[in-house]
Amino acid sequence: MRIAIASDHAAFALKAQLAPWLRAEGHEVIDLGPATDTRVDYPDFGYKLADCVASGQAERGVALCGSGIGISIAVNRNPALRCALVHEPLSAQLAREHGDANAIALGARLIGIEMAQACITAFLATDFAGGRHCARVEKLSHPVVSGVAA
Repeated sequence: MRIAIASDHAAFALKAQLAPWLRAEGHEVIDLGPATDTRVDYPDFGYKLADCVASGQAERGVALCGSGIGISIAVNRNPALRCALVHEPLSAQLAREHGDANAIALGARLIGIEMAQACITAFLATDFAGGRHCARVEKLSHPVVSGVAA
């Protein structure tokens, strides 16, 4: 699988560990930066990752920043992306299974390498369940403004 990975400076060290691990697991990795741990702005790298996945250059994305929050917000600004902030394998699995997430975000200051690897493994191994989730996922990329019955 082709995986795009991007971080900010706070998650540079985690990205430096995850990219070679993903390659060793047999994936093609597109490292979108940064190239050093010099301070950068996470939105720039979140947007790069979103564009890479949305264009089909990568099948899935792994977005990293200190908390995972900021970069996940940046990635989700692209309507073709469904990026879930995850902290353990079950949330990564459910992001794929129920939300058809095509990217996950991880917080380098919140989880270690083993947990990050476990989350990514679950994310990549899980298929979208489809069925009742399809209409909901469709609304994420094509929101419809409507009234909701109380």
